[in-house]
Amino acid sequence: MPSLFRLSPAALLLIATPAQSTDAPQSTQNAPAVRALLDAAMKAGDEAAVNAIIKYAKAADKAAGEAMEQTAGAWKKQRREAAERKLREADFFELVKGRAELGGYLTSGNTDTLGLTGILDVKREALRWRHKVRVQADYQENGGLVARERYLAAYEPNFKFADRAYLYGAAQFESDRFQGYDQRYSTSLGIGYSAIKQPRMRLDLELGPAFRHTTFTDNSIESQLAARGKLDFNWQLGGGISFSQDAAAYVQSANSTITAKSALRARLFGPFSAQMSYAVNYESAPPVGRKTTDTTSRASLLIDF
Repeated sequence: MPSLFRLSPAALLLIATPAQSTDAPQSTQNAPAVRALLDAAMKAGDEAAVNAIIKYAKAADKAAGEAMEQTAGAWKKQRREAAERKLREADFFELVKGRAELGGYLTSGNTDTLGLTGILDVKREALRWRHKVRVQADYQENGGLVARERYLAAYEPNFKFADRAYLYGAAQFESDRFQGYDQRYSTSLGIGYSAIKQPRMRLDLELGPAFRHTTFTDNSIESQLAARGKLDFNWQLGGGISFSQDAAAYVQSANSTITAKSALRARLFGPFSAQMSYAVNYESAPPVGRKTTDTTSRASLLIDF
């Protein structure tokens, strides 16, 4: 039956059409078979298939389709209540999920070198609160000389006050002397919205004011208010393949920053995945002698836990 739900919605109803011909309306003949498909989809927990079956059932027979819609509505309500109950009753660490990334990179811009990278992402998703932590380190030495040294630590709490909307807070520390700054502290508070919220696709958008304090490698210091925007897109393509696109921007009068990362991930086995990614870091007004743009291409091994 699982392979059945990979068919198109129209194909599902064609399968449900009986071969014999009677004097009864075709939609009446189909109703038991379509209801069987609906029951199987609900048993499998496939909400997308449930929605598709109801859509085409209503087109064929409005009354029968509406009756199925009521049944599916009760099923969805039970699923939501069960999921919420699980979140309320779960221990703290039951809801913690993480991913470690280990790999190599090739950079161009202020440095042209090969190196190693390590990234740790941890998230806890509860009923109302979501917490995200990221730690990242890139380091490379050539001939005893440091060629690249970048560190990042970030924490973002989210409070979900509606099905798609949430308030966010963000605190971040960065250090990248090859891009022109020894220390940078950023804080922000604003609103987020899940523009796309589907089982296989999600798009979160965030916007709010921010404050940044930067100590540059030329000993100059900059403290300014900024506007912060962020995009987080994830798409499960199927077959263990997924695509993600992250982007963030801090816009201010003196020096604005834009970061973006595109990644294609393929599941290998168990908790292990392989990933290819391309990241861009842009500084609109870096110190004298520094380039505005750094790029990083990575090939990584991911471990989910």
